[in-house]
Amino acid sequence: MKWMPTDAQSGDMVRIRIGTLFHYGVFVSEDEVIQFGWPPVPEYADRNEDIAVCAVDIDAFSCGRIVEVAVLDRKERKTRIPPEQTVKTARARIGTGGYNMIHNNCEHFAYECVFGEKKSEQTEYIRNFWKKKFGQANTR
Repeated sequence: MKWMPTDAQSGDMVRIRIGTLFHYGVFVSEDEVIQFGWPPVPEYADRNEDIAVCAVDIDAFSCGRIVEVAVLDRKERKTRIPPEQTVKTARARIGTGGYNMIHNNCEHFAYECVFGEKKSEQTEYIRNFWKKKFGQANTR
């Protein structure tokens, strides 16, 4: 999968960069992006509500950052859920909580809506990093 700053279509997976991390959502329209929780940026840091799936407009989702759209390769296009069903699945999750940074985050949510299974490349990268670091610590 590649990521491009291009126009999104309904049912596309979108993301914004926040430092070294990304925040993900499902694009429906300029007026509706469905995301799991708010982007981890200062303007949302004081919110005391539970982290849940919510719908916002593209401006609230992007926080002034560049929105990237997932450009699926041939294999991914064959395995993706149709865009209409992706949107239906994302909307059905609005209000759902259970956020967990490692096991149930915004990337897991977006992948599940688009491909039908939870996946987070960010958490996989972090897990592999710590496995290598932990393994090195044991060899000293």
